[in-house]
Amino acid sequence: MNTNIIAAALSLLLLPISPLLAADDPPPADSSLAADQARAVGETVKHDAKAVADAAKQGAAQAAATAKEVTHEVVAATKEGAHEVAATAKNGSEKVKAAVQKNVNPAKPAASKSNTPNTPTAPPPPAKTPP
Repeated sequence: MNTNIIAAALSLLLLPISPLLAADDPPPADSSLAADQARAVGETVKHDAKAVADAAKQGAAQAAATAKEVTHEVVAATKEGAHEVAATAKNGSEKVKAAVQKNVNPAKPAASKSNTPNTPTAPPPPAKTPP
């Protein structure tokens, strides 16, 4: 009886090791299964790469369209600003021109418009001092 118990205990201890030993054995070679799996993986990778490329292409097209819209808005705003600057510069130029003309041709007083020629006047005679 002792030997039966020892044999049963040993068999229970060695039972978990037997599947591990069987797992080390390579599976039977089935070339058609491996080829089918490789083909399926290749097709999946190809499909995924095409989906990524399509998404990148669509994203690039959207980015280009947005950039085009922004560029047109910037050009329009720049053009409007340039018109405002030109109008302000023109207005300022006209004001400066008017001020310069006013200073160059000031209104002459009426007294200076006489018909007598400008003749120098003699200095007054010196005053006599008592002796």
